Amino acid sequence: MNVAGKGFRANGSTGLGRTLLLLLFFVAALYEIYCLQLPLVVAICFSPLLVVFVYLAFTYHMFTFWTLFVANYFLHFLARHGFMPLPMSGVSELLHILLLLIAIIDARMFIEARFLNPMFIGMLIWTSLCTIEVFNDTCGLGFNLNTWYSGARLLCFQLMYAYLVCVIYINSPERLHRYLVMWGLLALFSVFWTWKQKTFGFTASEKAWLMSGGARTHMVNGIVRYFSCFSDAASYGCNMAATSVLFYISALNAKVRKHRLFFLGTALACTWAMFASGTRTAIFCMIAGFMVYIFLSKSIKIAIPVTLVFGTLIALLAFTEIGNGNSMIRRMRTAFDKNDASAGVRDINKEAIRKYIQDAPWGIGVGLDYSNVPANNKYRKLSTIPPDSEYVYIWVHTGYVGVTVFALCNIIMIIGACCVVFFRLKNRAIQGIGAGICCAFVSIQLGGYGNQILCQFPNVLLFYGSLAIVFNLPHLENDFAAWEQKHLEKEKEEKERKLKKKRESRV
Repeated sequence: MNVAGKGFRANGSTGLGRTLLLLLFFVAALYEIYCLQLPLVVAICFSPLLVVFVYLAFTYHMFTFWTLFVANYFLHFLARHGFMPLPMSGVSELLHILLLLIAIIDARMFIEARFLNPMFIGMLIWTSLCTIEVFNDTCGLGFNLNTWYSGARLLCFQLMYAYLVCVIYINSPERLHRYLVMWGLLALFSVFWTWKQKTFGFTASEKAWLMSGGARTHMVNGIVRYFSCFSDAASYGCNMAATSVLFYISALNAKVRKHRLFFLGTALACTWAMFASGTRTAIFCMIAGFMVYIFLSKSIKIAIPVTLVFGTLIALLAFTEIGNGNSMIRRMRTAFDKNDASAGVRDINKEAIRKYIQDAPWGIGVGLDYSNVPANNKYRKLSTIPPDSEYVYIWVHTGYVGVTVFALCNIIMIIGACCVVFFRLKNRAIQGIGAGICCAFVSIQLGGYGNQILCQFPNVLLFYGSLAIVFNLPHLENDFAAWEQKHLEKEKEEKERKLKKKRESRV
């Protein structure tokens, strides 16, 4: 098993394929730097730090991966508080490309990675369609490479990057567990920050953001929707719902007690945060995730209790007024109101989009919006209607063709991952991790159908990246079982030691 994380192994022949890939990603990195348009003073000031970072990156591979993982989680938080000298997408993309360059240069990492699977096929199809969109001139504005690239890197390239880096770097039981623990710790920080916002109020930067327009959607009917360190409450709520699904399922299947307790504590904290976000779609995200788990669990003993518990909770929210004294529960309960005003507005917007999109089967073009579509253009209206959903956004920019391909590619990915969990994994704990990731992916997809959050930071790396890991799990299963047994033995020894100490203290 490859657990390389330090240094490079000499390799005399790079191979034509790897050389071309290296050149491709190097050109992509240069173009990304060009697109950032950094002032000369900023570039000079950061150049010493860049040299140090590149040295650490090429010496300690996983340093770069964890930097990317943590940075993605806090990009919106840092930008909101004025600590982001570079564009958020630029930071994320450069780190992704750096990780891929490292893997291509280090032949062992690149060769041992297992790329070919249903998810890669789905990603390749979607990326190919978005690449073809560079020739889309529906609005009659000519071809603009910069405009297309600014949209494509968020719609498809970051998805492919997340898939590639997770397939390459999460290749051992230790790294898999560390990945989950790091995710849990970041989620717990976001929960802590929500508690801080509720208890001590918003920071000056957060207040400024609310006053500049955020309050319109985050202070509704006297209810404050908390957004923690995310872009908005919708992204935060759906993320917390999907994250809680992952950790509930992982806790249910973990054998090591301390791992089970950590997963369960994280899941409970994220559930509280989900309610604090006031995002009504989030409750359906959680329900959808657990419905998938009823199938993946392959156990009546698990399926029946899960169905009863969540069926009861849904009934309490939909058909009773229990807990209405709590503003968070009251807000979530409106998700079951068919006459809700905001749902009506979304339906009106979709009808307006449907009328205009009939003449644009490929959409108005990737990267185009109200800032670059002239007021007298036929499709100006399409560029100004709030999409309210990631799928509607894709529908507008890539048309019926694009949104259909995107949906089918996601279906291919999740069915492929579920088949891995259902048919190929035998170890209960690793099966639980795989099932949790699949269920969380379904949860965030439903969130993307209801809100424009699917391609937001940090959701792409967390959910598309983790789904990529599922396809690595069969190759990790034997090593994971040995790693798990080692921890179980340590746990048993610790328990016996404490019991012995307790007996001796009574003498």
